[in-house]
Amino acid sequence: MNENYYDVIVAGSGMGGTLAAAMAVREGAKVLLLDRNDIDTAGKKTNWGWVCGDAVAESHLKYIRDNAKGLSFGYPELDKKVDGVLALSPDLESKFIFDGEGYVLNRPLFERKLLEYAIKQGAEYVPKFEVEGPIIESNSVVGVFGKDKDTSHAKYMAKVVVDALGIATTLRRKLPENEYVDRMIDIDDIESTGRYIYSFEPDHEDPRYYDPKNAIIHLNQELAPGGYGWVFPKNGNRVNIGLGVQKRSLETRNKKLGKKDTLHSLMDAYVEYNPVIKNVKLDNENMNGKGYWSVAVRRQMESLVYNGYIGVGDSMAMPNPISAGGIGPAMVSGILGGINAARAAKNGDTSIKALWKYNLDFNEEYGKKTAGLEAFRVYLQSLNNDLLNYGMKMFITEKEAVDLSYGRIPELSLASKFKIALKGAANIKAFSNLIYTVRKMKTFDELYSRYPKSTEGFKEWKLKVQSEMHDVKERFQPNPI
Repeated sequence: MNENYYDVIVAGSGMGGTLAAAMAVREGAKVLLLDRNDIDTAGKKTNWGWVCGDAVAESHLKYIRDNAKGLSFGYPELDKKVDGVLALSPDLESKFIFDGEGYVLNRPLFERKLLEYAIKQGAEYVPKFEVEGPIIESNSVVGVFGKDKDTSHAKYMAKVVVDALGIATTLRRKLPENEYVDRMIDIDDIESTGRYIYSFEPDHEDPRYYDPKNAIIHLNQELAPGGYGWVFPKNGNRVNIGLGVQKRSLETRNKKLGKKDTLHSLMDAYVEYNPVIKNVKLDNENMNGKGYWSVAVRRQMESLVYNGYIGVGDSMAMPNPISAGGIGPAMVSGILGGINAARAAKNGDTSIKALWKYNLDFNEEYGKKTAGLEAFRVYLQSLNNDLLNYGMKMFITEKEAVDLSYGRIPELSLASKFKIALKGAANIKAFSNLIYTVRKMKTFDELYSRYPKSTEGFKEWKLKVQSEMHDVKERFQPNPI
């Protein structure tokens, strides 16, 4: 086996990995960036391509520009500017702003730009290397092993390994059993997603189905059980259209309706459901027109670090639990992970305690809101279309809905008035459950505001988080129909 030694090894050249490599180099580290793809297909998830909704908020791009000096973005990698993300009720009569100004990306070009930046900073890039697992010595990650482009076995050694291999990572799953980083993700916390990139002819104008100025999310438990459908505009008459489903919700929906739908059949039905998008043609540039992937929709791992190990992006279950948006948190974690990995390597201490600051940094920048969002996601999956329609009209104001979507805790100040207006036992129960959920969101907010400053007290804190989330999941079972 070939042996090479680095300060930092970054496994995976996706959104988080390339930024982690770039930032580690800028901190003075000798960095190796590994990826199973070649330089033209950096960050490609599967043979299907870069399967994603490709939307990112302007606030996240600003964070990257502010921290990754010299990195800027423009057309064509920023394919289409949107004013915001709008979530529509199943009957299309209610809508709320789900997120603010942002862009729909040309994902392959955006990934290439990030990789070029990392290489320009001085990261050594080795393509077509399949990482098969971590090298463990004395209960610490000290490198990675795998196969190179010639399928020859090889290993690389480092002071710190940054795991940016995504949800199916072979690094996190092969860590020693430990009380810090969960090695597996519960199937109920995963959305199966699929999407097409189409060119099309607009049949007529109807912003409920296609809006060239906004990204649209359709909440509809029959069309996308346990998830949602999306219609994100791209430059010209092109669109990124897809949906995500929860396995248990889909099975429940199929059983109640006597159907045998799959993710694929639901995707095709969703395209047919849209009366504006007609005469579609697959836009298969870069072989990226159609694909399927899985996305975690839970809070990020309670700890993102182990001895000699830091996780970023999807490898740590970082996508937003409600929207499944993973680009923003991946890039934020890449910036913070690269900096912390390099500094620990420079200081000669890469223990969990020495890497703990990364946990604190990410929690403060993004992670502290995700457990509350997970609780709200579980609540939403317990509502059928009738309750979603009624709830979006009667339960909350637009401001309260915006607060919820951003992970802020609404006061529900009009609760007493809403209760008077409610009709029917199911609606009353759903509203009572909303009040319960908001209280749980406050509990999680308080817990994450007291995130352990060190490893001391972490075990007890983690058990408390898990217990609170268990209560939410026990109360709310998926009920799409």
